[in-house]
Amino acid sequence: MSRRRLLGTAGAAGATGLALGAVGGAGAYAASRPAPATALTSVGTDSVPFHGAHQPGITTPLHARGHLIAFDLAPGAGRKEAAALLRRWSATARTLMAGEPAGGGAAEGTRSKETGPDGTRPDEAGPDGGHDTGIALDAGPSSLTVTFGFGRTFFDRTGLAARRPAALDPLPAFSSDHLDAKRSNGDLWIQIGSNDALVAFHALRALQKDAGAAARVRWQMNGFNRTPGATPHPMTSRNLMGQIDGTGNPKPSEPDFDRRIFVPATPAAGTPSWMAGGSYAVVRRIRMLLDDWEKLTLTKQEQVIGRRKSDGAPLTGGTETTDPDLDRLGPDGKPVIPGNAHARISTPEANGGAAMLRRPFSFHDGIGPDGTPDAGLLFVCWQADPLKGFVPVQRKLDRGDALSAFIRHEASGLFAVPGGAREGEYVGQRLLES
Repeated sequence: MSRRRLLGTAGAAGATGLALGAVGGAGAYAASRPAPATALTSVGTDSVPFHGAHQPGITTPLHARGHLIAFDLAPGAGRKEAAALLRRWSATARTLMAGEPAGGGAAEGTRSKETGPDGTRPDEAGPDGGHDTGIALDAGPSSLTVTFGFGRTFFDRTGLAARRPAALDPLPAFSSDHLDAKRSNGDLWIQIGSNDALVAFHALRALQKDAGAAARVRWQMNGFNRTPGATPHPMTSRNLMGQIDGTGNPKPSEPDFDRRIFVPATPAAGTPSWMAGGSYAVVRRIRMLLDDWEKLTLTKQEQVIGRRKSDGAPLTGGTETTDPDLDRLGPDGKPVIPGNAHARISTPEANGGAAMLRRPFSFHDGIGPDGTPDAGLLFVCWQADPLKGFVPVQRKLDRGDALSAFIRHEASGLFAVPGGAREGEYVGQRLLES
């Protein structure tokens, strides 16, 4: 059965997703509460549109599987090659997100359904003459999203330095940083998310092949979250420390959500017009020192975070969504939520209202050379300006967050993510063809 026929007969899709969150580096909060739980049998039928005011994968509910990958343009490749690459990538992303086989960047509406002598369709041929790998031919789109961004060095290598946003200035150094330069930054960045691991890998493989000779992989990171439908009803996810992680993210229903997360249609001074509707992604690989964390008593873990582990409620009582009472004192005269608790330090109220949309993945890459788990968080946060979002919060966390003793920032990147592509347009076209 073809993927298209499967989508036509599988039945209506339920709402999917989980609340979002992150820990270490900028707090632990959620983007939005999804509607009813998704039955596992309908996960594959859900699709996300490629075109729109914003790129997919920013406000999309948290995915069960994800890949983050950065590329550097090949020596000698410039603006022309970058434009051709983004055109190929956009066509492939649009096709795969619709639940169709990878077709080597064929233009929308031109995909042939005729089969050749060998039984393959012309639209299955890749840019290198190959065919769709078939990894996901029997699956639906599974909420697949593909998001593209540009790193600071991209503008130098394409002769577009004059159009580089001021917000792409390098992030400051933090005392908790132990950054590996080989796994940081990059000319181009792609975020892939799906609720099926094979669908996500299929997209990763297709986009890597599309890069051809124009760009080469700088680094790749693989992550996961809870699968939609795995719990009786939608619940905020837990991170690898076991903490409910994602309670107070800015929510799309809030009146100032767009102002905090997206560049306005008429950008302010220092922000070029091609970034209208876009956002900035800070990407951090944060290793959790799980062996040390798990030695703590439950009470001590809750004091480090400032919330109950069982249900995510603040130590001052209530439910997960109850505002913490930061002024409440215990019988000993000390704050119930310790002064260095992660929840206290990271709250927007303690950071001049600084806010970002956190949309992370957990990772586990085996056991490190020291015998401890190489596991933690692929932290991704979105904001209209990283100097007003990520940076002030991280600076404050860097000065006294109790959680800092149990995490290590090992890689970092900052990327300008342009607005969504219009019909007939590829991502980044307003930059590369202006």
